[in-house]
Amino acid sequence: MKKLACAIVVTAAALTLAGCASSGNQSLKNETEYTVSAKITEGVTTQAEVREMFGSPMETSFTDGGSEIWEYSLADMKSDVVNFIPVVNLFGSSASGTKKDLTVLFDENDVVHRYAMSSSDVSTKTGLFK
Repeated sequence: MKKLACAIVVTAAALTLAGCASSGNQSLKNETEYTVSAKITEGVTTQAEVREMFGSPMETSFTDGGSEIWEYSLADMKSDVVNFIPVVNLFGSSASGTKKDLTVLFDENDVVHRYAMSSSDVSTKTGLFK
């Protein structure tokens, strides 16, 4: 009986751990549009301060005028219940979660000119679940 209980606990733990995936900049995990607006002030916050708060950007680009743009993103996904149903999971998989994006435009003095933070619910589906 102890072996069965142990097997159930191990299986449950494995399913729980296997059901989560996160990719991107982890500093955005607990951020919202409100918390970012409390940290970044247009015309005041510097590039160094943004790097200190959020780390290095995932992507850097430049406008035609030479202004630098930093982009941060985080996809925090969890497997949907359908993935754990025997036989049904052979026909596809599904995950849902939140995607957060932070884009920061700096002026020629490396000061934040504009920024935008967004958070949206997302889902991915494969196989017959598309």
